[in-house]
Amino acid sequence: MSFIDIKEKQIDLAPRRVSGRQLVGSDAEQSGGAVPKKSAQPQHGMYARFGKRALDVFLILLAAPAVLLVCIPMALMIMMDGGSPFYKQARVGRNGKLYQMWKFRTMVQDADVQLKRYLEENAEAAAEWQHYQKLRKDPRITPVGRILRKTSLDELPQLLNVLVGDMSLVGPRPMMDGQQDLYPGRDYYDLRPGITGPWQVSVRNESSFADRAGFDSGYAREQSLATDLKLLFATVAVVAGGSGH
Repeated sequence: MSFIDIKEKQIDLAPRRVSGRQLVGSDAEQSGGAVPKKSAQPQHGMYARFGKRALDVFLILLAAPAVLLVCIPMALMIMMDGGSPFYKQARVGRNGKLYQMWKFRTMVQDADVQLKRYLEENAEAAAEWQHYQKLRKDPRITPVGRILRKTSLDELPQLLNVLVGDMSLVGPRPMMDGQQDLYPGRDYYDLRPGITGPWQVSVRNESSFADRAGFDSGYAREQSLATDLKLLFATVAVVAGGSGH
């Protein structure tokens, strides 16, 4: 499957084998529907084991001067409306380990309080949030934040997460701790979450958690240097086209 035109492909959501058997039917019921957070099948191949991490570090160090030139004025613009230019939130990493993911702040200071109030007053938005855990028209986003999201520049601080090994440049979309019960797959837990990946360069806001599980499964099977380079180049095209969050 090519992830560049993944919208045109049928997503493979076939049950995966866990410890030599499929987690379906009575097995799933006995496990309470829980998904193992550690891979029953270790990743193989030199690239997955060593090359991918080496590529991450090399590309970040190579791009560091240019990234700093962009990040410094961006941080100053965000600070003009008060508060820190950065935002961190706990996300689920490889093997289910939680880590703090960094982004440029694109929302108002009391974003969580405003979200709760907005969803209580807007049933349609509440249904959208329940299905996607995102809102197309999020009232919490600041004017500067809207530009950062449109260009995906708010993701740049995640390069620090990649540098310390919590994330990879390419991988599954980082999942919040409270979203784990909504995720029907296991392959996410085999991989480091990515700044970009098959989900990020395809349907963006329109994919459900079942779709995301399918993307992650496909990426886990096809993980290679060629796949990662294709996805990185596709990300540049997506950002240049302004089809961010």
